[in-house]
Parts: sequence; structure tokens; C-alpha cells
Amino acid sequence: MTNTASERRVTAADIAREVGVSRATVGFVLNSTPGQTISEATRDKVIDAAQRLGYRPHLAAKALASGRSRIILLVLPDWPMEYSMRRVVEEASILLDQAGYSLVTSTPHEGGTARPLWETLQPDVVIGLLPFSPERYAEIRNSGVAAVIPRPDDTEPPGDLSFGHGPRLQVEHLLERGRRQLVFASTPDPRLADLASSRYAVAAETARAHGIEDLARAGVHSDNATDLVAAWHRSGITGVIAFNDDVAARIVGAALRLGLAVPDDLAVVGHDDSPLSNVFVPSISTIHVDDEGLGHYFAEQALNATIGTPEPQWDQSPKVSLIKREST
Repeated sequence: MTNTASERRVTAADIAREVGVSRATVGFVLNSTPGQTISEATRDKVIDAAQRLGYRPHLAAKALASGRSRIILLVLPDWPMEYSMRRVVEEASILLDQAGYSLVTSTPHEGGTARPLWETLQPDVVIGLLPFSPERYAEIRNSGVAAVIPRPDDTEPPGDLSFGHGPRLQVEHLLERGRRQLVFASTPDPRLADLASSRYAVAAETARAHGIEDLARAGVHSDNATDLVAAWHRSGITGVIAFNDDVAARIVGAALRLGLAVPDDLAVVGHDDSPLSNVFVPSISTIHVDDEGLGHYFAEQALNATIGTPEPQWDQSPKVSLIKREST
């Protein structure tokens, strides 16, 4: 079967044949090349033919010619794509799109054999949601990427996804409510082990500062939630610091099934302010994170590296706040 223009990529040569001009003329028009004496009538015919034939520029060739792909690659940790991370990526994507850049995400998996996207896409900037190891940083730079953020010698990563102020606010809120027998309810997901440990460390340090030593910790999932809550109630636990809102919802649900009153018998505070926390009954007190601000921060870091916009500053303290709801 003979290919037609509709069955393959339309090229500048197709437009030139359609209009009856040279390929150079088509290139001058489509690239808005300055200093050319092309009549308005010819220019209009070229643009009309390009639109009618469905011409799209060849991005790889355009990137090669300009030295820019206008692609930002955001490397995500191998975590479940939960609400907070989705919001960060969405907000970064919107801001970059407004600046004329496309955001692409990649999640390298341990043991994976796929060719890295920083090699295939030729992005202008690669940003890690978490800091890169020196070896990974060198690998990305050696692939030809001009800007990699953060550098291994950066004293601060581009953002702090542990949101250390969150666990501190969780503990302080429960203490203010008169709860001193506390437990940290973690996630059993091994992909989140480091993040859970980071949040637990802050919670335990805050508890110690208020005279509570050895903050208890337990992984909560759907199969053990009821047994754990029953054991906590028997041992006198009255306040739960949950790793996130999903864990908090499991605990509140288990408490209600056991006939316990929330918050009278057990007060629970979650983290992330996901939609679930507000629609759950009873609604769940939680930590609100400025995902929009963090997404904008990553986007502004990329724009600073590509076009020299002002370097953004990140201070997580005003980005994290407590939302008080029925569960406490």
C-alpha cells in the first residue's frame, strides 16, 4: 500500500510541494526566520498548508538545532503515587507548561533494565525529588544533561518531603488535647520505610522534649488494624500519630468497629490532608502540606537552571500546618 501524507509525518517538503515553493522558504516561514523577504501572500499559503496537512515540527531535530528540548525530567522516588506527590507533580507541570516547558516524570526501580529517560529524552534539566547519589549524579551529567538538581554537594535538597514540622505538630496537638500515652502508626509499605523512619524520628524527638521517652511504633495495615487498636486500648494508649491519612483512616475505622469513641477513647491525627481526611466520618485531623508551593518550587528551580529566572527559596516551616477535625 502506498503511504499518503495522512499516514506518515508531514514534512516541510510536503508543504513546499503543496504550495509550490522551496523547502527553504517553508523553513523560513515556519521558523519565523528574521531578515527574509517573503511576501505576506506566500507566508499565508505556507501557514495554511501546514495547518491543513497537519504539520507538526520534528521535536528532536528542533532540539538539536536549538540546543534545547524544552523538557524537564523529574525523577521520582520509588514510592506509591499518593495524593500529596500527585499534587506536587501536577502543580510543577502547570507552571512549567505556562513557561513553555514539558514536565516528564521517571521512577527508576531497583533492578530495572530500562534505558534511563535522561539518555533518551535529552532533557534540559533533571531534578530529583530526593537527592541523587554521587554515582547517579555523575551518570546523568555524563549523558549530556546540562543541569542536574540537586548537586551531591548541596547542603539542602530542593525540597524536604519528610516535612519534619508535620510530625512535631501532630505530637504537640495530641499533647495539647491531654493525650500523653502515644503511639506512632506507620505504614508497612517497604518503599516508604525511609520516609516513615524520618517522620517517626521527629515525632519521637518531640515526645522526648515533653518528657515522653521511647515513643511506641507499629506498622498498620488492613489485616492487623483492629487487633492493634484493641491492644493499644488495653494498654492505655489514647493518642495516635499516623504516618498519613490512609493509616489514620484504618485506625479510626478499627476503633469504631471495636465500639470505641473517637476522639474520647482514642484521638487520631493523620498527615497530608488528602481528600479522604475530610470526607471520612468522623473527619480526620491532619497535617496540611503546601503541595502547590512545593510543586512551584521544583518548577522554579528548573526555570532558574534553564533561562536564569530568580532562584527560589524554600522554607518548609510556613508550608506545613495543622488542620483540626473531629478525630481529635
